[in-house]
Amino acid sequence: MNTTTNTMEVQAFIDAQPLSATQKLIIALCFVVVAIDGFDTAAVGFIAPALIEQWQLTQPQLAPLFGAGLFGLMIGALVFGPLADKIGRKPIMIGSVFVFGAASFLSAFSPDLQTLVILRFITGIGLGGAMPNAITMTSEFCPTARRSTLVTLMFCGFTIGSALGGIVSGQLIPSIGWQGILIIGGVMPLMILPILIWWFPMSLRFMVTKNFPKHKVDQVARRISADPNAIVPQLIAAPTDKAQVSVKELFSKNYALGTILMWIAFFMSMLIIYLISSWMPTLLKSVGFDLKNAAWITSVFQIGGTIGAITLGYLMDKKGAAKVLYLSYIAGAVFLIIVGQGIIGLNLALLLIGMFGIGVGVSGSQVGANAFSSAYYPTHCRATGVSWANAVGRSGSVVGSMVGGWLMAMNLSADTIVGLLAVPALVAAVMFFLIGQMIARQS
Repeated sequence: MNTTTNTMEVQAFIDAQPLSATQKLIIALCFVVVAIDGFDTAAVGFIAPALIEQWQLTQPQLAPLFGAGLFGLMIGALVFGPLADKIGRKPIMIGSVFVFGAASFLSAFSPDLQTLVILRFITGIGLGGAMPNAITMTSEFCPTARRSTLVTLMFCGFTIGSALGGIVSGQLIPSIGWQGILIIGGVMPLMILPILIWWFPMSLRFMVTKNFPKHKVDQVARRISADPNAIVPQLIAAPTDKAQVSVKELFSKNYALGTILMWIAFFMSMLIIYLISSWMPTLLKSVGFDLKNAAWITSVFQIGGTIGAITLGYLMDKKGAAKVLYLSYIAGAVFLIIVGQGIIGLNLALLLIGMFGIGVGVSGSQVGANAFSSAYYPTHCRATGVSWANAVGRSGSVVGSMVGGWLMAMNLSADTIVGLLAVPALVAAVMFFLIGQMIARQS
């Protein structure tokens, strides 16, 4: 690495360096961004009872509120993923964080449900652009051997943020109201904007693929180099990377089958996660638990997701990603049935065990699936691949959040609603089993 005539692939350069302060900063900032997303997701579920009481609504009337935010997330992911592959991850991240922060803050001043639904849609658009770019940026700055571990560790921000969103909402709504919760969710992203603007780097792999001037590439490379004063080699893109990108690349010969299987798994997984996040407090309250107990029980789901994500990320790097994921989704299906039994008997211990297990098996697996998608696609279409997989997942989350209201309107019992979710968990397991078989055949 001492002459400018040397060439080296970007990923090989990253793999040759110890994890630098800049890489840790990237992971930390992406962690915060997805944590705010998690906070926002959980908080909306917990402000629902307060909205019902203040605006004299029925439970099914709230379905559009959940659906609007998630539909916005889907649109944001579809639009901003390809844009990030064209103009860069950093500008899309900054713009997305501003949009969802400002919209969430304004949501607190909504005079009626219709206004709140519109602002939740705009909030979702911003969140839909931010999360996939956080996954992409983390993946592109991680060494290959630790990619799954570090991406899942970063994405634990979502489950930790969700847990805090539930706990904070459950404790503070009586004193600051639902408006105060939305203000918190809006101020937090706006506070980190200056850090993103000044210290968040451009993606090194994106810069090389797009033929940025060498001195600009070197500036970023030196920030992650073990020796900042060393001469940086001529960094080159991997053979699979291209300067131009199209969504059609996701359906090219090399990626089409994996894309379809992954999309089905994302849809099923997010359907479960968002039905649980959106409706579990209401379901638990309907069988006799107060809001504070419902908050703690639901938060155990997020805690399980955090621990599961870290554990699964490590196992994915060691044992094979697809195999670990399909086994984990099977475990999630089992624990969904256990939670149904806990609801029937109002058994708190069984509920806590079951919710923790669902967190590990489903929420943890979804974090792992995000890491898997970021490794599956090459640089030139990575943000598009991750974003569109998330968009399809978000369509599942829209269905999940809406279905919760429909099932309750059909007067199905809480245990039946939860037990039915074992079916999509098993479908997700089958998808990753098939992906594993496909990869084994190609290797």
